[in-house]
Amino acid sequence: MARLTLKQEGDDGPDVRGGSGDILLVHATETDRKDLVLYCEAFLTTYRTFITPEELIKKLQYRYEKFSPCTDKFKKRVSKNTFFVLVRVVDELCLVELTEEILKLLMELVFRLVCSGELSLARVLRKNILDKVDQKKLLRCAHSDQPLAARGVAARPGTLHDFHSHEIAEQLTLLDAELFYKIEIPEVLLWAKEQNEEKSPNLTQFTEHFNTMSYWVRSIIMLQEKAQDRERLLLKFIKIMKHLRKLNNFNSYLAILSALDSAPIRRLEWQKQTSEGLAEYCTLIDSSSSFRAYRAALSEVEPPCIPYLGLILQDLTFVHLGNPDYIDGKVNFSKRWQQFNILDSMRCFQQAHYDIRRNDDIINFFNDFSDHLAEEALWELSLKIKPRNITRRKTDREEKT
Repeated sequence: MARLTLKQEGDDGPDVRGGSGDILLVHATETDRKDLVLYCEAFLTTYRTFITPEELIKKLQYRYEKFSPCTDKFKKRVSKNTFFVLVRVVDELCLVELTEEILKLLMELVFRLVCSGELSLARVLRKNILDKVDQKKLLRCAHSDQPLAARGVAARPGTLHDFHSHEIAEQLTLLDAELFYKIEIPEVLLWAKEQNEEKSPNLTQFTEHFNTMSYWVRSIIMLQEKAQDRERLLLKFIKIMKHLRKLNNFNSYLAILSALDSAPIRRLEWQKQTSEGLAEYCTLIDSSSSFRAYRAALSEVEPPCIPYLGLILQDLTFVHLGNPDYIDGKVNFSKRWQQFNILDSMRCFQQAHYDIRRNDDIINFFNDFSDHLAEEALWELSLKIKPRNITRRKTDREEKT
């Protein structure tokens, strides 16, 4: 296609490098060859960065209705491809994108399909729309039925030890998975550009869950009055992390690690072997060399897996800030390929589900992780345990060396 910017001869990577929004759309509806299917996937994953869903739906409707009456074989195929691209767009709309205007547009098209005798196509599109509407209704009901989280912080010495570490890791993974599977890919793409919580509600909820869990871990350790109880709990969480790693749950793994490595906890006195044990776990998320150890571990996992979304968002932000949206007035599709590759790996992880049975005793113990202290309170406790003017006490082993 002459108006597409294609890669130069000898260049690596995908063929399409740029083009106007309309030309990129046209190319997506004419690529039914197997070797070009990936382009359509990249287009559908990233189009929101240069055209709104409503605008795209209007253009696809126009293109479909322009070619559907034609008898020419090629134009008939274009018409069919366009319709099924439209169905994909509707199917992959985020629930927050399902506006009254879009619903009206789509139902008017269903009516026109019925009037023109395209009953099977009308049925497909209508079912697609109704499924989305039902999902939105269910989401509203779920929000209205949520119980108020318990308030207040209470020390629970020893209670965590009532459960096996692998069971706790499984239930943390179950909670993470429920939230991870709800995240819609466009939420992640748009967050790197806009950081808009209204457009990324599930991603926001997942991030808040990470932070709340991390503060819960910090609090449950710091609220122990005796040093030996704090040490015992810290070792318990290290064991839980070991099982989280086996489950490929990098989210809870990192939430706990960020708690154990937080300044209010790290500054306290710990047994040398405890500190060394924790240091081993920190190597996985070493930020030097662009998180090489974590990326290598992630590339080798067999799903199911819950990745650390913070790094995915960071990668997308670097791509967004480091590459122009347009080059010579054309959409820079090379940038979209990079975004697609990052998001597609996350999509693959969302397709493989865990088989974990819910343990209500452990879930109730977690209490939505609502029993946690704020950062200021954690620092107050830390300074109470070890005031700033107290130097670190050497262990017997260190004095001998």
